[in-house]
Amino acid sequence: MPLPKRRHSSTRQAKRRTHYKLDAPSVSTCTNCGETRRSYQICANCGYYSGRIWFTPKPAKETAEAA
Repeated sequence: MPLPKRRHSSTRQAKRRTHYKLDAPSVSTCTNCGETRRSYQICANCGYYSGRIWFTPKPAKETAEAA
């Protein structure tokens, strides 16, 4: 079985790995409420996706002020 004769330098290794990057997730706006959401995901604000309601979001908890 063939083996490399010499060790690859760290520069050569780094050149190979330059394309290993994270991409920013694609973002779109909800057609129902206008909030930004990730593409192909249910809107967390209103619960709609593709013109259908998938779930009813819970109302935001209000913080009780200490008296």
